[in-house]
Amino acid sequence: MLTMKKVIAILVAVFAFVAVASAQPRALGIRAGYGAELSYQHNAGPGFVEADLGFMGGQGIYVSAVYDFIFASAGIANFYVGPGVMFGLHNNIAPDVHLGGQMGVEFELPSIPMNISLDWRPGFSFMYNHIVWTTFGLGIRYRF
Repeated sequence: MLTMKKVIAILVAVFAFVAVASAQPRALGIRAGYGAELSYQHNAGPGFVEADLGFMGGQGIYVSAVYDFIFASAGIANFYVGPGVMFGLHNNIAPDVHLGGQMGVEFELPSIPMNISLDWRPGFSFMYNHIVWTTFGLGIRYRF
């Protein structure tokens, strides 16, 4: 049974979470790499989470999620690296899971709310049992 103190504590926690989440910068845009991707970023702690929905030119779709740690900044440039996972559904082939990471550089344009990134996502494909090295990407996102 919920007491009034528990209800108030839950409400305070929910409002605190909403306030913190709404204060975090986000970005939405596109990333071109393995395919064309809709890309979303959300700042979280010392880095950011990037989630992408990708389309492989009529050959299937995939989703990816990466947590990137910003390890260096130089003016408008942030250098990042982090672990990630990708799940793909290819036409006429079994689902595929990649474990890997991402490393790259992101430029935040001060005069307009946009960022441009160039990154590399190496990974291991469980379906094909090999390392995937050729996943470079260029991203353009609107920050809000």
